Amino acid sequence: MMNSVIIDIKNLTKTFRGTTEPAVNGISFSIYRNEIFGLLGPNGAGKTTTISILCGLFPPSGGTVQIDGKSLQHQLNSIKQIVGIVPQDIALYPTLTAWENLDFYGHMYGLKGSELKDRIESWLKKLGLFEAANRQVQTYSGGMKRRVNLIAGVLHSPKILFLDEPTVGVDVQSRNVIIERLKEVNQSGTTIIYTSHHMEEAEHFCTRVSIIDHGQILTEGTPETLIRQTDGADTLEKVFLQLTKRKLRD
Repeated sequence: MMNSVIIDIKNLTKTFRGTTEPAVNGISFSIYRNEIFGLLGPNGAGKTTTISILCGLFPPSGGTVQIDGKSLQHQLNSIKQIVGIVPQDIALYPTLTAWENLDFYGHMYGLKGSELKDRIESWLKKLGLFEAANRQVQTYSGGMKRRVNLIAGVLHSPKILFLDEPTVGVDVQSRNVIIERLKEVNQSGTTIIYTSHHMEEAEHFCTRVSIIDHGQILTEGTPETLIRQTDGADTLEKVFLQLTKRKLRD
């Protein structure tokens, strides 16, 4: 089943100024083409830092990253053209309509004219937002904002899609629609890298997961394999709790 490697991470570290403990501490792993890879961990584990480095939002303190055969450190601009990002925080202009927001993001990715219009229309319909397309985003429910946020990241059909907690704070219906559409995006050839606290969702959505805590990778494998290898675990959540312990993370 394994395709070729699309992201190769070696000894990645990140220590923020003013801190002694690294947020990411010498991690190495690979992500394969067309998989749905879950980077899972408690609050403060290092997953958002790792994703932010892979997206080029800030440089690593050490280590190397290759994305689609290109060096993150030296070829960031060409990498940015093939990735899509759906951040945890809603990255939309509240006083613009959904259509205006997506038109803005589409132009940023170099889309225009009837191609852009058709893509916006198609995605708004797929995510049940077409009727509300001309309303200001600030009038939307949380689930509607999440869905527009998702469209902004996939509009340009990226080769690689980064999702940071894409269903946080949404109702069950919105979550199901988001996950189903993401599976379609993956089936059309996009590699997905996903972070979440939502273990049940990750168990059914991801083809492979890594569990990270205190900036280090604790384990990696398919959800089924990790469940099978962990004594007394019949869900990914139980694997997660055994590895990261039950101490509260605030």
